[in-house]
Amino acid sequence: MSLIATPRIKVCGLTRIEDVEAAVAAGVDAIGLVLYPESPRHVSIEHAVALCRHIPPFVTVVGLFVNASRAQVHRVIEAVPLNLLQFHGDETADQCEGFGLPYLRAARVRPGVDLLEFATQFPSARALLLDTWTPAYGGSGESFDWSLVPASCPLPVILSGGLNPGNVAEAIRQVRPVAVDVSSGVESAKGIKDAAKIRAFVSAVRGV
Repeated sequence: MSLIATPRIKVCGLTRIEDVEAAVAAGVDAIGLVLYPESPRHVSIEHAVALCRHIPPFVTVVGLFVNASRAQVHRVIEAVPLNLLQFHGDETADQCEGFGLPYLRAARVRPGVDLLEFATQFPSARALLLDTWTPAYGGSGESFDWSLVPASCPLPVILSGGLNPGNVAEAIRQVRPVAVDVSSGVESAKGIKDAAKIRAFVSAVRGV
């Protein structure tokens, strides 16, 4: 992993137009839309389309899926102008490929998980997104032990899991990811983002 000049910033789990506009105004690089019905941050296809109307060019739109069927993913892609797919469940490499879009593969981190071996299973992934392990899929709002991240990885690393304006700078110094991904750390309630927290998060990342 090599530290780029400034790690890219993704805010995930947006559900409201005003939150999309706040994230864009703060200067984020990517916006994540959760297409997983079990998540409290889930958005329907129709709502995702509406949100995308407020995302300008050069801001990457990421669609998050958990164990979705190929038909479900295709249905979303046909309607929603996604730039990147994020697979957060038990998908194999074959299940992540073949959609005509690059993808991220999420790994849920805890002691005993071999991240190097996991990464080798997804050679076509654009990056490995590291999140905190939870019994259920989805964000816990808790960070994991950053020392579990190997010093070198065959894929670029995106750091997620419990990041917030107060800890993201130290996380970047320790892990040296190419990007960071935040959701609950900039919320006032699940699925409801706080514009001031988004601005503070972006400022903390840019200040590293």
